[in-house]
Amino acid sequence: MDKTDKIYVAGHRGMVGSAILRRLEREGYSKIILRTSDELDLRNQNKVQDFMEEEKPAYVFLAAAHVGGIGANDKYRAEFFYNNLMIEANVIHASYLSGVKKLMFLGSSCIYPKMANQPLKEEYILTGPLETTNEAYAIAKIAGLKMCEYYRHQYASNFISVMPTNLYGSNDNYDLEKSHVLPALLSKFHTARIENKSKVEVWGTGAPKREFLHVDDLADAALFLMQNYDEPGLVNIGTGKDISIMELANLIKDIVGFEGDIEFDSSKPDGTPRKLLDVDKLDRLGWHSKIELRQGISEVYSEIQNMKVLA
Repeated sequence: MDKTDKIYVAGHRGMVGSAILRRLEREGYSKIILRTSDELDLRNQNKVQDFMEEEKPAYVFLAAAHVGGIGANDKYRAEFFYNNLMIEANVIHASYLSGVKKLMFLGSSCIYPKMANQPLKEEYILTGPLETTNEAYAIAKIAGLKMCEYYRHQYASNFISVMPTNLYGSNDNYDLEKSHVLPALLSKFHTARIENKSKVEVWGTGAPKREFLHVDDLADAALFLMQNYDEPGLVNIGTGKDISIMELANLIKDIVGFEGDIEFDSSKPDGTPRKLLDVDKLDRLGWHSKIELRQGISEVYSEIQNMKVLA
């Protein structure tokens, strides 16, 4: 990638896309193409193809997606499936037609089978049933990475897929209905502290384990792979470390300064028991995460308090 190459970041206002945009700008890339969803509906095939033919980017980061937490994934299955399938199909196909040099598709670690061995290796995809609560989203993401694989096979397109673990960081979603677990807990504990509540309720038993990666680390890995990885096969992006939801809740409680109790509601779903990515492939390529979890959460909490993101 040259600093003057045209680069399209799809989904630049989301958490992942905005982090990639910041990373590119910091490195001095000067021709970054951006469109909001109001300016370009990525679900509209004709508009996407017209846009790509007009702009002709050399590189594409496909970070646009319809995302949400466990509740939203389960409740709005049709929306999650349709929107994500259309977005990725249109952008990938139009990238092929317009002669894009290289595309990166950003998937999700929920593509792996619910009961797969841990840590999750790239080859475990499609080896067992998915977690039912986010099955629709996962199937759509699997379709996207397979589409990249098939276009590489048939058309020799240099389209690669990466699978980030659970993310947190700047520009996250703190809506309790639609957010993921870490921002949801930050919001709950912050609200409880300022309202002097005696307890915070957390969904599930607290036993499931999750891995968390700061979105700035993801952006760094994405740029690294766009510059250095041209092979078939997806690449996991994570830290290689996980933490139980109970441990995470106590960590956030401490960072926020909440002094009440934590109550786990076992009537609510836990989701997948454990989800830790095997990052050996990424390690061998020469990239490693840098931001430790406590440091990252503390920085995010300071940022969102200063920006008054939370109540």
